[in-house]
Amino acid sequence: MQLSELATVGRTPQLPLTVTLADAAGAADLQLLSLLRVLPGQRYVGAGVWRGRPVLAKLLVGSKAARHFQRELEGVRLLAAQGLTTPLLLADGLKSGEGGWLLFDFLEGAQSLGDAWAQVEALPPLADEQTAVLAEALAAIGQLHGKGLWQEDLHLDNLLRHGGQLYLIDGAGICVETAGQPLSREKVLENLGVFFAQLPKALEPFTEELLVYYLLSNSEHALPLEALQKQIDKVRRWRLKDYLIKVGRECTLFSVRRGAFGLQAIRREEEAAMVPVLEQADALLERGHLYKTGGAASVGKVEVGARQLVIKRYNIKDFAHWLKRFWRPSRAWHSWREGNRLAFLGIATPKPLAVLEKRFLWLRSRAYLVTEFLPGPDIIERFAPYVENGEAPESELQALDRLFARLIAERISHGDFKGHNLFWHNDRWALIDLDSMCQHGSPGSFAPAYARDRARFMRNWPESSALYQVIDQRLPKDISSGV
Repeated sequence: MQLSELATVGRTPQLPLTVTLADAAGAADLQLLSLLRVLPGQRYVGAGVWRGRPVLAKLLVGSKAARHFQRELEGVRLLAAQGLTTPLLLADGLKSGEGGWLLFDFLEGAQSLGDAWAQVEALPPLADEQTAVLAEALAAIGQLHGKGLWQEDLHLDNLLRHGGQLYLIDGAGICVETAGQPLSREKVLENLGVFFAQLPKALEPFTEELLVYYLLSNSEHALPLEALQKQIDKVRRWRLKDYLIKVGRECTLFSVRRGAFGLQAIRREEEAAMVPVLEQADALLERGHLYKTGGAASVGKVEVGARQLVIKRYNIKDFAHWLKRFWRPSRAWHSWREGNRLAFLGIATPKPLAVLEKRFLWLRSRAYLVTEFLPGPDIIERFAPYVENGEAPESELQALDRLFARLIAERISHGDFKGHNLFWHNDRWALIDLDSMCQHGSPGSFAPAYARDRARFMRNWPESSALYQVIDQRLPKDISSGV
Protein backbone atom coordinates (compact mmCIF):
# COMPACT_ATOMS: atom_id res chain seq x y z
CA MET A 1 0.00 0.00 0.00
CA GLN A 2 0.93 3.65 -0.27
CA LEU A 3 1.94 5.51 2.87
CA SER A 4 -1.16 7.72 2.80
CA GLU A 5 -3.42 4.65 2.99
CA LEU A 6 -2.21 4.03 6.55
CA ALA A 7 -4.43 6.90 7.66
CA THR A 8 -7.48 4.69 7.08
CA VAL A 9 -6.39 1.35 8.58
CA GLY A 10 -7.37 2.16 12.18
CA ARG A 11 -5.74 0.98 15.39
CA THR A 12 -5.17 -2.68 14.53
CA PRO A 13 -4.25 -3.15 10.84
CA GLN A 14 -3.67 -6.68 9.66
CA LEU A 15 0.00 -7.65 9.76
CA PRO A 16 2.38 -8.15 8.07
CA LEU A 17 1.74 -4.97 6.14
CA THR A 18 3.71 -3.73 3.13
CA VAL A 19 4.23 -0.01 2.58
CA THR A 20 6.03 1.38 -0.45
CA LEU A 21 8.60 4.07 0.41
CA ALA A 22 10.90 6.01 -1.88
CA ASP A 23 14.30 7.59 -1.19
CA ALA A 24 17.22 8.75 -3.30
CA ALA A 25 17.98 5.14 -4.22
CA GLY A 26 14.45 4.60 -5.54
CA ALA A 27 11.27 2.96 -4.29
CA ALA A 28 11.44 0.01 -1.90
CA ASP A 29 8.92 -1.91 0.15
CA LEU A 30 8.89 -1.78 3.92
CA GLN A 31 7.40 -4.92 5.40
CA LEU A 32 5.95 -4.01 8.79
CA LEU A 33 5.93 -7.13 10.98
CA SER A 34 4.77 -5.76 14.34
CA LEU A 35 3.40 -2.55 15.80
CA LEU A 36 4.77 -1.09 19.02
CA ARG A 37 2.72 2.08 19.17
CA VAL A 38 -0.26 3.33 17.21
CA LEU A 39 -2.00 6.68 17.12
CA PRO A 40 -4.76 5.88 14.60
CA GLY A 41 -4.65 8.01 11.48
CA GLN A 42 -1.45 9.77 12.58
CA ARG A 43 1.45 7.59 13.72
CA TYR A 44 2.44 3.94 13.31
CA VAL A 45 5.64 2.73 14.98
CA GLY A 46 6.82 -0.82 14.56
CA ALA A 47 9.50 -3.32 13.65
CA GLY A 48 9.97 -4.41 10.07
CA VAL A 49 12.32 -5.23 7.23
CA TRP A 50 13.53 -2.75 4.61
CA ARG A 51 15.96 -3.67 1.85
CA GLY A 52 16.79 -6.85 3.71
CA ARG A 53 17.64 -5.10 6.98
CA PRO A 54 15.71 -5.09 10.28
CA VAL A 55 14.49 -1.58 11.05
CA LEU A 56 12.41 0.35 13.54
CA ALA A 57 9.97 2.32 11.41
CA LYS A 58 8.12 5.52 12.33
CA LEU A 59 5.40 6.22 9.76
CA LEU A 60 3.61 9.57 9.99
CA VAL A 61 0.38 10.23 8.10
CA GLY A 62 -2.60 12.56 8.18
CA SER A 63 -2.81 16.34 8.20
CA LYS A 64 -0.09 16.76 10.85
CA ALA A 65 2.42 14.41 9.22
CA ALA A 66 4.81 17.08 7.95
CA ARG A 67 5.01 18.83 11.32
CA HIS A 68 5.53 15.57 13.23
CA PHE A 69 8.15 14.44 10.72
CA GLN A 70 10.17 17.65 11.07
CA ARG A 71 10.08 17.49 14.89
CA GLU A 72 11.23 13.89 14.89
CA LEU A 73 14.01 14.54 12.37
CA GLU A 74 15.27 17.65 14.15
CA GLY A 75 15.35 15.82 17.49
CA VAL A 76 17.27 12.87 16.09
CA ARG A 77 19.79 15.18 14.46
CA LEU A 78 20.25 17.16 17.69
CA LEU A 79 21.04 13.98 19.62
CA ALA A 80 23.50 12.79 16.99
CA ALA A 81 25.18 16.20 16.63
CA GLN A 82 25.86 16.35 20.38
CA GLY A 83 27.40 12.88 20.40
CA LEU A 84 24.63 11.32 22.47
CA THR A 85 23.89 7.64 21.99
CA THR A 86 20.78 7.17 19.87
CA PRO A 87 19.76 4.58 17.24
CA LEU A 88 21.24 5.27 13.80
CA LEU A 89 18.83 6.89 11.36
CA LEU A 90 19.13 4.83 8.17
CA ALA A 91 16.68 6.62 5.91
CA ASP A 92 13.92 9.20 6.00
CA GLY A 93 11.54 10.90 3.66
CA LEU A 94 8.56 13.24 3.43
CA LYS A 95 6.17 13.32 0.50
CA SER A 96 3.40 15.86 0.12
CA GLY A 97 0.00 14.23 0.24
CA GLU A 98 1.48 10.94 1.46
CA GLY A 99 3.25 11.45 4.78
CA GLY A 100 6.67 11.07 6.36
CA TRP A 101 8.81 8.16 7.43
CA LEU A 102 11.95 7.52 9.43
CA LEU A 103 13.75 4.17 9.53
CA PHE A 104 16.18 3.44 12.37
CA ASP A 105 18.65 0.67 13.03
CA PHE A 106 16.70 -1.99 14.94
CA LEU A 107 18.24 -2.74 18.33
CA GLU A 108 17.57 -6.46 18.61
CA GLY A 109 16.92 -7.53 22.19
CA ALA A 110 16.93 -4.00 23.59
CA GLN A 111 15.15 -3.47 26.90
CA SER A 112 13.56 -0.20 27.89
CA LEU A 113 14.25 1.10 31.38
CA GLY A 114 10.46 1.13 31.74
CA ASP A 115 10.44 -2.66 31.41
CA ALA A 116 13.46 -2.94 33.70
CA TRP A 117 11.65 -0.82 36.30
CA ALA A 118 8.50 -2.95 36.05
CA GLN A 119 10.59 -5.96 37.14
CA VAL A 120 11.74 -4.27 40.36
CA GLU A 121 8.94 -1.81 41.17
CA ALA A 122 7.31 -4.12 43.73
CA LEU A 123 10.50 -4.31 45.82
CA PRO A 124 10.83 -2.20 48.99
CA PRO A 125 11.41 1.51 48.20
CA LEU A 126 14.89 2.20 46.85
CA ALA A 127 16.05 -1.39 46.89
CA ASP A 128 19.43 -1.84 45.20
CA GLU A 129 17.77 -3.12 42.02
CA GLN A 130 15.58 -0.01 41.84
CA THR A 131 18.53 2.26 42.50
CA ALA A 132 20.42 0.67 39.60
CA VAL A 133 17.63 1.45 37.11
CA LEU A 134 17.03 5.01 38.32
CA ALA A 135 20.74 5.81 38.56
CA GLU A 136 21.16 4.74 34.93
CA ALA A 137 18.27 6.94 33.85
CA LEU A 138 19.43 9.99 35.82
CA ALA A 139 22.95 9.68 34.45
CA ALA A 140 21.58 9.74 30.89
CA ILE A 141 19.33 12.71 31.68
CA GLY A 142 22.33 14.55 33.14
CA GLN A 143 24.31 13.96 29.94
CA LEU A 144 21.38 15.22 27.87
CA HIS A 145 21.06 18.39 29.97
CA GLY A 146 24.82 18.92 29.85
CA LYS A 147 24.52 19.30 26.07
CA GLY A 148 21.72 21.87 26.29
CA LEU A 149 18.94 19.41 25.41
CA TRP A 150 15.96 18.00 27.25
CA GLN A 151 13.35 15.34 26.54
CA GLU A 152 9.90 16.90 26.71
CA ASP A 153 8.23 13.49 26.98
CA LEU A 154 10.64 12.22 29.61
CA HIS A 155 9.90 8.70 30.85
CA LEU A 156 11.73 5.42 31.32
CA ASP A 157 10.42 3.88 28.09
CA ASN A 158 12.40 6.46 26.11
CA LEU A 159 15.67 4.98 27.39
CA LEU A 160 16.83 1.65 25.93
CA ARG A 161 19.52 -0.72 27.19
CA HIS A 162 21.39 -2.47 24.41
CA GLY A 163 24.87 -3.89 24.13
CA GLY A 164 26.03 -2.34 27.38
CA GLN A 165 24.91 1.15 26.34
CA LEU A 166 21.89 3.32 27.06
CA TYR A 167 20.15 4.76 24.01
CA LEU A 168 18.01 7.89 23.95
CA ILE A 169 15.00 7.55 21.65
CA ASP A 170 11.93 9.54 20.53
CA GLY A 171 13.40 12.54 18.74
CA ALA A 172 10.01 14.24 18.59
CA GLY A 173 10.31 15.08 22.28
CA ILE A 174 13.84 16.47 22.11
CA CYS A 175 14.07 20.23 22.71
CA VAL A 176 17.09 22.54 22.70
CA GLU A 177 18.00 25.68 24.61
CA THR A 178 21.56 26.35 23.43
CA ALA A 179 23.11 23.30 21.78
CA GLY A 180 26.41 22.29 23.34
CA GLN A 181 25.98 24.43 26.45
CA PRO A 182 24.54 23.19 29.76
CA LEU A 183 20.83 23.62 30.19
CA SER A 184 19.70 26.49 32.42
CA ARG A 185 18.78 25.69 36.01
CA GLU A 186 15.13 26.58 35.38
CA LYS A 187 14.84 24.06 32.55
CA VAL A 188 16.75 21.43 34.53
CA LEU A 189 14.33 21.74 37.45
CA GLU A 190 11.31 21.60 35.12
CA ASN A 191 12.55 18.50 33.33
CA LEU A 192 13.64 16.68 36.47
CA GLY A 193 10.22 17.50 37.89
CA VAL A 194 8.71 15.57 34.99
CA PHE A 195 10.96 12.58 35.70
CA PHE A 196 10.51 12.38 39.47
CA ALA A 197 6.75 12.98 39.24
CA GLN A 198 6.39 9.64 37.46
CA LEU A 199 8.05 7.66 40.24
CA PRO A 200 5.98 6.07 43.02
CA LYS A 201 5.12 8.40 45.88
CA ALA A 202 6.91 6.01 48.24
CA LEU A 203 10.22 7.09 46.68
CA GLU A 204 9.68 10.78 47.45
CA PRO A 205 11.75 10.70 50.67
CA PHE A 206 14.72 9.52 48.57
CA THR A 207 14.67 12.30 45.95
CA GLU A 208 17.81 13.97 47.36
CA GLU A 209 19.65 10.65 47.45
CA LEU A 210 18.70 9.86 43.85
CA LEU A 211 19.63 13.35 42.69
CA VAL A 212 23.29 12.49 43.37
CA TYR A 213 23.29 10.21 40.29
CA TYR A 214 22.18 13.14 38.14
CA LEU A 215 24.81 15.47 39.61
CA LEU A 216 27.54 12.96 38.81
CA SER A 217 26.71 13.52 35.12
CA ASN A 218 25.85 17.20 35.26
CA SER A 219 26.89 19.32 38.23
CA GLU A 220 26.52 22.65 36.45
CA HIS A 221 23.86 23.93 38.87
CA ALA A 222 22.99 23.66 42.53
CA LEU A 223 19.49 22.20 42.59
CA PRO A 224 17.46 23.27 45.65
CA LEU A 225 15.34 20.36 46.83
CA GLU A 226 12.42 22.63 47.73
CA ALA A 227 12.29 24.13 44.22
CA LEU A 228 12.50 20.66 42.67
CA GLN A 229 9.70 19.38 44.91
CA LYS A 230 7.45 22.23 43.76
CA GLN A 231 8.02 21.16 40.16
CA ILE A 232 7.35 17.53 41.05
CA ASP A 233 4.06 18.44 42.76
CA LYS A 234 3.04 20.63 39.84
CA VAL A 235 3.67 17.86 37.29
CA ARG A 236 1.94 15.24 39.46
CA ARG A 237 -1.22 17.36 39.58
CA TRP A 238 -1.14 17.85 35.82
CA ARG A 239 -0.51 14.15 35.11
CA LEU A 240 -3.40 13.07 37.33
CA LYS A 241 -5.75 15.57 35.69
CA ASP A 242 -4.68 14.42 32.23
CA TYR A 243 -5.06 10.74 33.17
CA LEU A 244 -8.58 11.24 34.52
CA ILE A 245 -9.55 12.85 31.22
CA LYS A 246 -8.17 9.80 29.39
CA VAL A 247 -10.29 7.32 31.38
CA GLY A 248 -13.31 8.81 29.62
CA ARG A 249 -12.09 9.11 26.04
CA GLU A 250 -10.76 6.91 23.26
CA CYS A 251 -6.99 6.75 23.58
CA THR A 252 -4.04 4.36 23.78
CA LEU A 253 -4.93 3.32 27.34
CA PHE A 254 -8.72 3.10 27.13
CA SER A 255 -11.36 2.02 24.63
CA VAL A 256 -14.35 4.34 25.08
CA ARG A 257 -17.64 4.44 23.19
CA ARG A 258 -20.28 7.06 23.91
CA GLY A 259 -23.70 7.39 22.38
CA ALA A 260 -27.37 8.05 22.96
CA PHE A 261 -27.90 4.46 24.10
CA GLY A 262 -24.85 3.83 26.23
CA LEU A 263 -21.40 4.67 27.54
CA GLN A 264 -18.77 1.93 27.63
CA ALA A 265 -15.16 2.30 28.81
CA ILE A 266 -12.64 -0.55 28.97
CA ARG A 267 -8.94 -0.72 29.67
CA ARG A 268 -7.42 -1.16 26.21
CA GLU A 269 -5.50 -4.35 27.04
CA GLU A 270 -8.71 -5.88 28.47
CA GLU A 271 -11.02 -5.02 25.59
CA ALA A 272 -11.30 -8.49 24.03
CA ALA A 273 -11.97 -10.08 27.43
CA MET A 274 -14.37 -7.45 28.80
CA VAL A 275 -16.75 -6.88 25.88
CA PRO A 276 -18.43 -10.30 26.33
CA VAL A 277 -18.47 -9.80 30.12
CA LEU A 278 -20.42 -6.57 29.75
CA GLU A 279 -22.74 -8.14 27.20
CA GLN A 280 -23.76 -10.91 29.62
CA ALA A 281 -23.25 -9.11 32.93
CA ASP A 282 -26.77 -9.88 34.23
CA ALA A 283 -26.49 -13.59 33.42
CA LEU A 284 -23.04 -13.78 35.02
CA LEU A 285 -24.37 -12.16 38.19
CA GLU A 286 -27.25 -14.62 38.37
CA ARG A 287 -24.80 -17.54 38.22
CA GLY A 288 -22.18 -15.92 40.45
CA HIS A 289 -21.65 -15.70 44.20
CA LEU A 290 -23.74 -12.73 45.33
CA TYR A 291 -22.47 -10.53 48.15
CA LYS A 292 -25.33 -8.10 47.85
CA THR A 293 -28.52 -8.19 45.82
CA GLY A 294 -31.51 -5.98 45.28
CA GLY A 295 -31.90 -2.37 46.34
CA ALA A 296 -29.61 0.22 44.81
CA ALA A 297 -26.85 -2.25 43.91
CA SER A 298 -26.16 -5.93 43.25
CA VAL A 299 -22.60 -7.20 43.77
CA GLY A 300 -21.21 -10.62 42.92
CA LYS A 301 -18.07 -12.62 42.28
CA VAL A 302 -18.25 -14.25 38.86
CA GLU A 303 -16.17 -16.85 37.03
CA VAL A 304 -15.10 -16.03 33.48
CA GLY A 305 -12.99 -18.89 32.21
CA ALA A 306 -10.26 -19.34 34.81
CA ARG A 307 -10.58 -15.76 35.98
CA GLN A 308 -12.48 -14.39 38.96
CA LEU A 309 -14.03 -10.94 38.63
CA VAL A 310 -16.40 -8.74 40.59
CA ILE A 311 -19.41 -7.20 38.86
CA LYS A 312 -21.31 -4.43 40.57
CA ARG A 313 -24.65 -3.56 39.00
CA TYR A 314 -26.19 -0.24 39.97
CA ASN A 315 -29.94 -0.73 39.87
CA ILE A 316 -32.80 1.66 39.32
CA LYS A 317 -35.26 0.83 42.12
CA ASP A 318 -38.29 2.71 40.82
CA PHE A 319 -39.41 5.74 38.81
CA ALA A 320 -38.65 8.15 41.65
CA HIS A 321 -35.12 6.73 41.91
CA TRP A 322 -34.69 7.05 38.14
CA LEU A 323 -35.66 10.73 38.32
CA LYS A 324 -32.77 11.26 40.73
CA ARG A 325 -30.21 9.33 38.66
CA PHE A 326 -30.86 9.75 34.92
CA TRP A 327 -29.41 13.24 34.56
CA ARG A 328 -26.04 12.80 36.30
CA PRO A 329 -23.04 10.47 35.93
CA SER A 330 -23.81 7.05 37.38
CA ARG A 331 -22.22 5.73 40.54
CA ALA A 332 -20.58 3.11 38.33
CA TRP A 333 -18.88 5.89 36.39
CA HIS A 334 -17.85 7.63 39.60
CA SER A 335 -16.36 4.39 40.95
CA TRP A 336 -14.58 3.78 37.62
CA ARG A 337 -13.01 7.22 37.73
CA GLU A 338 -12.05 7.05 41.40
CA GLY A 339 -10.69 3.50 41.07
CA ASN A 340 -8.44 4.69 38.28
CA ARG A 341 -7.46 7.69 40.39
CA LEU A 342 -6.33 5.43 43.25
CA ALA A 343 -4.49 3.10 40.86
CA PHE A 344 -2.70 6.06 39.29
CA LEU A 345 -1.68 7.35 42.73
CA GLY A 346 -0.42 3.92 43.78
CA ILE A 347 -3.07 3.43 46.47
CA ALA A 348 -4.23 -0.19 46.48
CA THR A 349 -7.67 -0.94 45.06
CA PRO A 350 -9.08 -3.70 42.82
CA LYS A 351 -8.06 -2.89 39.26
CA PRO A 352 -11.02 -1.30 37.44
CA LEU A 353 -11.44 -3.16 34.15
CA ALA A 354 -14.64 -1.89 32.50
CA VAL A 355 -17.74 0.22 33.03
CA LEU A 356 -21.05 0.37 31.19
CA GLU A 357 -23.89 2.87 31.49
CA LYS A 358 -27.09 1.89 29.74
CA ARG A 359 -28.94 4.87 28.29
CA PHE A 360 -32.04 5.70 26.31
CA LEU A 361 -31.65 8.88 24.29
CA TRP A 362 -28.82 9.91 26.64
CA LEU A 363 -30.94 9.33 29.77
CA ARG A 364 -29.10 6.96 32.12
CA SER A 365 -30.55 3.80 33.61
CA ARG A 366 -28.71 0.70 34.87
CA ALA A 367 -24.93 0.75 35.07
CA TYR A 368 -22.22 -1.88 35.58
CA LEU A 369 -18.68 -1.84 36.93
CA VAL A 370 -16.24 -4.74 36.47
CA THR A 371 -13.10 -5.01 38.61
CA GLU A 372 -10.53 -7.59 39.55
CA PHE A 373 -11.41 -9.85 42.48
CA LEU A 374 -9.38 -9.51 45.67
CA PRO A 375 -9.16 -12.84 47.53
CA GLY A 376 -7.87 -11.37 50.80
CA PRO A 377 -9.89 -10.92 54.02
CA ASP A 378 -11.36 -7.59 55.04
CA ILE A 379 -9.96 -5.82 58.09
CA ILE A 380 -12.81 -6.98 60.34
CA GLU A 381 -11.95 -10.62 59.64
CA ARG A 382 -8.19 -10.04 59.60
CA PHE A 383 -8.14 -8.30 63.00
CA ALA A 384 -10.85 -10.42 64.66
CA PRO A 385 -8.33 -12.44 66.76
CA TYR A 386 -6.84 -9.24 68.18
CA VAL A 387 -9.93 -7.28 69.28
CA GLU A 388 -9.49 -8.07 72.96
CA ASN A 389 -5.69 -8.21 73.23
CA GLY A 390 -4.83 -5.51 70.68
CA GLU A 391 -1.82 -7.50 69.42
CA ALA A 392 -2.40 -7.08 65.70
CA PRO A 393 0.73 -7.72 63.56
CA GLU A 394 2.92 -4.62 63.49
CA SER A 395 3.44 -4.93 59.72
CA GLU A 396 -0.30 -4.71 59.14
CA LEU A 397 -0.67 -1.78 61.53
CA GLN A 398 2.16 0.00 59.71
CA ALA A 399 0.42 -0.67 56.41
CA LEU A 400 -2.68 0.97 57.89
CA ASP A 401 -0.58 3.94 59.01
CA ARG A 402 0.77 4.30 55.47
CA LEU A 403 -2.68 4.12 53.91
CA PHE A 404 -4.07 6.87 56.12
CA ALA A 405 -0.95 8.99 55.54
CA ARG A 406 -1.42 8.70 51.76
CA LEU A 407 -5.12 9.52 51.94
CA ILE A 408 -4.33 12.60 54.00
CA ALA A 409 -1.48 13.65 51.68
CA GLU A 410 -3.76 13.33 48.64
CA ARG A 411 -6.80 14.80 50.49
CA ILE A 412 -8.91 11.76 49.66
CA SER A 413 -12.00 10.84 51.66
CA HIS A 414 -13.66 7.46 51.19
CA GLY A 415 -17.16 8.32 52.36
CA ASP A 416 -18.06 4.87 53.76
CA PHE A 417 -15.05 3.68 55.73
CA LYS A 418 -16.51 0.55 57.25
CA GLY A 419 -14.19 -2.40 57.75
CA HIS A 420 -15.79 -4.49 55.00
CA ASN A 421 -14.47 -1.94 52.49
CA LEU A 422 -10.81 -2.48 53.42
CA PHE A 423 -9.11 -5.69 52.24
CA TRP A 424 -5.70 -7.16 53.02
CA HIS A 425 -4.02 -8.07 49.74
CA ASN A 426 -0.35 -8.37 48.73
CA ASP A 427 0.81 -6.91 52.04
CA ARG A 428 -1.28 -3.76 51.61
CA TRP A 429 -4.71 -2.55 52.60
CA ALA A 430 -6.85 -2.09 49.51
CA LEU A 431 -9.94 0.11 49.32
CA ILE A 432 -13.17 -1.05 47.69
CA ASP A 433 -16.66 0.46 47.23
CA LEU A 434 -15.60 3.87 45.94
CA ASP A 435 -19.09 5.24 45.20
CA SER A 436 -18.61 8.18 47.60
CA MET A 437 -14.87 8.72 47.29
CA CYS A 438 -13.69 12.29 46.77
CA GLN A 439 -10.37 14.04 46.28
CA HIS A 440 -10.77 17.45 47.87
CA GLY A 441 -9.41 20.67 46.48
CA SER A 442 -8.68 22.32 49.81
CA PRO A 443 -7.87 21.44 53.43
CA GLY A 444 -11.06 23.21 54.43
CA SER A 445 -13.33 20.76 52.66
CA PHE A 446 -11.15 17.73 53.40
CA ALA A 447 -10.82 18.18 57.17
CA PRO A 448 -14.47 17.43 58.09
CA ALA A 449 -14.62 14.60 55.52
CA TYR A 450 -11.52 13.02 57.07
CA ALA A 451 -13.01 13.37 60.53
CA ARG A 452 -16.12 11.50 59.37
CA ASP A 453 -14.01 8.79 57.70
CA ARG A 454 -11.91 8.29 60.81
CA ALA A 455 -14.94 8.19 63.09
CA ARG A 456 -16.67 5.62 60.85
CA PHE A 457 -13.53 3.53 60.67
CA MET A 458 -13.12 3.45 64.45
CA ARG A 459 -16.72 2.25 64.86
CA ASN A 460 -15.61 -1.08 63.40
CA TRP A 461 -14.57 -2.13 66.93
CA PRO A 462 -15.96 -1.59 70.44
CA GLU A 463 -14.51 1.55 71.98
CA SER A 464 -13.61 -0.42 75.09
CA SER A 465 -11.56 -3.01 73.18
CA ALA A 466 -7.77 -3.12 73.22
CA LEU A 467 -7.64 -3.10 69.41
CA TYR A 468 -9.67 0.11 69.30
CA GLN A 469 -7.22 1.77 71.70
CA VAL A 470 -4.18 0.64 69.67
CA ILE A 471 -5.57 1.89 66.35
CA ASP A 472 -6.96 5.10 67.85
CA GLN A 473 -3.52 6.02 69.19
CA ARG A 474 -1.84 5.41 65.83
CA LEU A 475 -4.19 7.08 63.36
CA PRO A 476 -3.90 10.86 62.95
CA LYS A 477 -6.66 12.70 64.81
CA ASP A 478 -6.78 15.43 62.16
CA ILE A 479 -5.19 16.22 58.81
CA SER A 480 -2.50 18.51 60.28
CA SER A 481 -1.04 15.61 62.29
CA GLY A 482 -1.04 13.22 59.32
CA VAL A 483 1.31 14.97 56.95
